[in-house]
Amino acid sequence: MLIIGAQLDTYRSLKDRTLKLTFETQEPTPEQLVGLSGVSQKFGYLAFKEEPFKNSEKKMLEDLKSNFEETGKSKSQRLRSVLFINWEQKKDGYVVFDDYYNHHMEKMIMHWKDKLD
Repeated sequence: MLIIGAQLDTYRSLKDRTLKLTFETQEPTPEQLVGLSGVSQKFGYLAFKEEPFKNSEKKMLEDLKSNFEETGKSKSQRLRSVLFINWEQKKDGYVVFDDYYNHHMEKMIMHWKDKLD
């Protein structure tokens, strides 16, 4: 686990409704630099707190398990991304992605709902 003091500098929304966060730190130690290079482009958890973490909180953070795959996205996020790319390639009359997404999700829900006893 890597804990570095940081200040949230900026954030911005991306077109897929995710956020890009930018943090600034004080000068990192060599160990922190090695830790950062080891986790570059990997999925992880970000915990932000205005005061230092207590040992019990650090333990809780270390015990977290991810339901994300190596892509860094959950299955629902992957499905949304695929639908977004489909919409970009073939809009099927939908001007707004949210309308396209809602239509196709409702179709999938009804498909599986119809299979229930």
